[in-house]
Amino acid sequence: MNVTYIKKITALLVICLAIISLVSANGCVESKKVAAKSGAQLWGENCSRCHNTPSPNTFSAQQWKTIGMHMQSRALLTNKERDKIVEFLQQSN
Repeated sequence: MNVTYIKKITALLVICLAIISLVSANGCVESKKVAAKSGAQLWGENCSRCHNTPSPNTFSAQQWKTIGMHMQSRALLTNKERDKIVEFLQQSN
């Protein structure tokens, strides 16, 4: 291998690592923003994207837990987001 090739590969690796670091740091900032949100905020932002949100007293606490598990994968929610939303709906019941 010639020196120029090795320098190019090294530069490419450094650039890739820099991009990964930036994306990771941005993800941490977003995670903190989400962590600061209440269940009511998360419910309003996520559930109404695809359908009308039912009244919290439409379902029992156990039904909201089941619905939360089902909708988590559809709305791409984290466990913490799902738990906050379900807790909000159960308390509003």
